[in-house]
Amino acid sequence: MNYTSFIENQISEIRKKVGTAKVISALSGGVDSAVATVLVHKAVGYQLDAVFIDDGLMRENEFEKVSMAMKKSGVNVRLVEAQHEFFTALKRKDDPEEKRKAFRNTFYTVLGRIVRQSSAKYLVQGTIKADIDETKGGVKTQHNVLEQIGLDPSGYGLNIIEPLKDFYKPEVREIAKQLGLPEEIHQRMPFPGPGLATRVVGEANPESIAIVKKAAAIVEEETKELKPFQAFAVLMNDKATGLEGKERKFGNIIIIRCVDSEDALTASATYIPWHILMKITERITHELNSVVRVAYEITGKPPATIEYV
Repeated sequence: MNYTSFIENQISEIRKKVGTAKVISALSGGVDSAVATVLVHKAVGYQLDAVFIDDGLMRENEFEKVSMAMKKSGVNVRLVEAQHEFFTALKRKDDPEEKRKAFRNTFYTVLGRIVRQSSAKYLVQGTIKADIDETKGGVKTQHNVLEQIGLDPSGYGLNIIEPLKDFYKPEVREIAKQLGLPEEIHQRMPFPGPGLATRVVGEANPESIAIVKKAAAIVEEETKELKPFQAFAVLMNDKATGLEGKERKFGNIIIIRCVDSEDALTASATYIPWHILMKITERITHELNSVVRVAYEITGKPPATIEYV
């Protein structure tokens, strides 16, 4: 595929479609939304309002990293605080689909409010082919596949721009390179739309998210040289017996998930040398006093999915 021609054609088509209207892009921090945002920025410039909705479910220092990387491409990112709304919506929900739906509905409630305040007419979404495939196949709901989840964009006064919906992740990464996006964006590991809520088995509340956020940062840092497709931590719902000194205590269980994949449709567990697994375990149990057990999960996709929830 000629990625240069694709980029030139998309910029031209978006410019014609949008005209002088305002455009909203909700950046998530992942390569998909970043590429879609930069494409539209190149087409319409100042007409684009790139927002980062802080849902409280992102990785450590996510806004700072994303805004800095996007600034290199000329895109200024605006922060919108919404943590309280998302945690309220997720309260007492432990079913995976219910959590995804709660996230989705809250996301579009917050986004709808932003749109009304900005009078934007277009919404940029980083939907890719894998999102559509999994939603159509009933594997899991992706919040950005609107026509498949019963959300009518016109109800928000919006038209949708999805320049990447015919591509899988490796192709999106190539487009990112052609656009001149920095490596920390085009080689970034995939991150689910509902964020760390998909990495907590059970209710995603501020306490559980704080635990899995720190554990995830450790896993990413210690597996970086292995260059996995995805590497993260999962917080289990159940507690396990551990020791503090000579006293028994009940604590959290963290699962390490690290996989190799080309397109996210299939995946296999990454071979992690024993010394790295031990270092991850030691760091997690030392830096997170509530964690008493750490395990490495080796199931491929299928039969498992990459994410737990």
